[in-house]
Amino acid sequence: MSFEAAISRALPGIPRSTSPVDQIAYARDLWPRHHLAVTEGRIAEHRPGMIVWPASTEEVAQVVRFCADEGLPLVPYGAGSGVCGGVLPDDRTVVLDLKRLSRRRSLDRQVPSVEIEAGALGIRFEEELNAEGFTLGHFPSSILCSTVGGWVAARSAGQCSGLYGKIEDMVASLECVVGRGEVVRLDRRAHGPDLTPLLIGSEGVLGVVTAATLRLHPAPPARAFAAFSFPTLEAGWNAMREMFQAGLRPAVSRLYDPFDSFMARLGAVRRQRAHAGAGDEPSEGAAARARAGRGPGAGAAVLRGLLRAPGLLNQVVDTLGARALRGATLILIFEGTARASADDLARAAAIAERGGARPLGEEPARHWLAHRYSVSYRQAPVFMAGAFSDTMEVAAPWSRLDALYRSVRKALGRHVFVMAHLSHAYPDGCSIYFTFAGSAPTVAAAEAKYDAAWRAALDAAIDAGGTLSHHHGVGRSKAPRLGAELGLGVGVIHALRGVFDPAGIMNPGNLLPRDAAPAARRPLPPPPAAPLIDGDSLLVHAAGAARIGEVERALEQRGLTLALDFGAASRELTLDAWIAAGAPGAPDPWSDPVDHLVAGFTARLASGGELAVRPAPRRAVGPDLFALFLGVGGRVGAITSVHLRAHGASRPRALPTSLPRQPPLGHAEAAWLDAVVSAARDVR
Repeated sequence: MSFEAAISRALPGIPRSTSPVDQIAYARDLWPRHHLAVTEGRIAEHRPGMIVWPASTEEVAQVVRFCADEGLPLVPYGAGSGVCGGVLPDDRTVVLDLKRLSRRRSLDRQVPSVEIEAGALGIRFEEELNAEGFTLGHFPSSILCSTVGGWVAARSAGQCSGLYGKIEDMVASLECVVGRGEVVRLDRRAHGPDLTPLLIGSEGVLGVVTAATLRLHPAPPARAFAAFSFPTLEAGWNAMREMFQAGLRPAVSRLYDPFDSFMARLGAVRRQRAHAGAGDEPSEGAAARARAGRGPGAGAAVLRGLLRAPGLLNQVVDTLGARALRGATLILIFEGTARASADDLARAAAIAERGGARPLGEEPARHWLAHRYSVSYRQAPVFMAGAFSDTMEVAAPWSRLDALYRSVRKALGRHVFVMAHLSHAYPDGCSIYFTFAGSAPTVAAAEAKYDAAWRAALDAAIDAGGTLSHHHGVGRSKAPRLGAELGLGVGVIHALRGVFDPAGIMNPGNLLPRDAAPAARRPLPPPPAAPLIDGDSLLVHAAGAARIGEVERALEQRGLTLALDFGAASRELTLDAWIAAGAPGAPDPWSDPVDHLVAGFTARLASGGELAVRPAPRRAVGPDLFALFLGVGGRVGAITSVHLRAHGASRPRALPTSLPRQPPLGHAEAAWLDAVVSAARDVR
């Protein structure tokens, strides 16, 4: 029986296609490396065997059961906007397009929250919420072409993460279909056990997200806008750090390096001239260039030539320096009531001006908001010109940010032209978003240059103490270096896959490559003998055997605190025992979704294996493995050291919600927890 006939018999009511047009459309996501092949006409690679369009969770389960029984690879598909190579099928692969699962199942106005199916398209979902007086607060640049399920699978961040957090901070519960067709429902628990962090960010290798219950917020009644020019990029990020550590939560805080800022000013000048009637309109300008023999082809040749000497371009920018390029630009937008937004902006302005900033008024921030999604359409002209471009988002604690910025920029700069901005800040650290472009005489040479740039940049990020991804995920582009960041954690993710996907059909090759050699494991350093305080990042590194009171006393000497409710927490508990009990008395994660309890940790598994997750703000490198320890009673292993968030005197405005903090653990979820514990504890 043929492939198509077998599926037709097993899934008679589910729409499906083997059309060559559909196979080409579903052969890839938006990984820029794919685009290089397409420019050469190689569009027939990696066609899936079939595409199916289920319309319900039950139909998804039917498809998964069939694929598991037949040993067919299965790739969940949202809108195809991923940029890390998460979609790369072969002719036996079934692509599971979820866009027919787009219903809003319920809206609770009192909590407020919404249960939405995974195939809901982002922009339409947000517009429907706005019509009801709510917002999710999640605005990825890809919102026009991404889905709720894709956000969850990739551990997405939106442009307003400075107030509302990332997608993992919005999930109250998940519905998933896992590898044998079982429907699993998981609830978030502030004090654990909580399996949702294991599915969020799993990139389709553990199961298919079919629906999520998400926290909502009232649509903001007012916004306050401002922009500032800083003498250097470092001065700008120091001001951002001070703002977030002072309890301010700008919905948007984006800091552009001097060259990016210079290009933005050129664009503003062109807009002003066009508005005043001076110079050509864009269409007239293109016609004039063509008449003068300076059409798009000539411009493309110039661009390709410049990008083939990226070292020289980067050197010119470095030589000009921040002073000649007139500094770095910070965009700020606060949301909330008119009074609160204005008050918070005034506090932020005072911090910026103390840092040497010059105010630029509201217009740059308002312009950014009006064009906030335009960046998604800027790659195509570069590839059409015969060059390539890509982005890389890494993150580190504030104390490591300078090393991360300089190391990654230097590593990329040997191969490509580099710009950068900082777009997702937290009290303990920040993300850096690098944009780069390059060119080569042939597609093969461009692919080699592209690969070399990525290898060098990923190694530089790891060596500088950063994380490989803040919100794009891992896919295939970063998977070869995942072991360098997570060490034994890669083995733990493999063990989780054995629980949720025992047939190994879920998106094979993604996140966990089929043939990657295991990374060499370095011995973990011993836990600190006494608490070590990173004052720049407001993190305290302490041994799991240290008592809470000992850590608190060390922090008090620096005017800091763990901000625990000692009516719930005991000063005599060790940090390991406190975490195993669910961190009682810790700050409420729903109240300030931008913050988090633990930035990094080391643990000794029950097998004796040693796990290390280095400190970083909100990484997106697969499942959050801290979920295996919070509130799990030490069943997986013991925390040997931990990087905890320390707090100063200033606290942010609380975001109210009546979502349950600790829903009961049902029998079905408890059974999955037992299976996860059993698998993870034995990893060596």
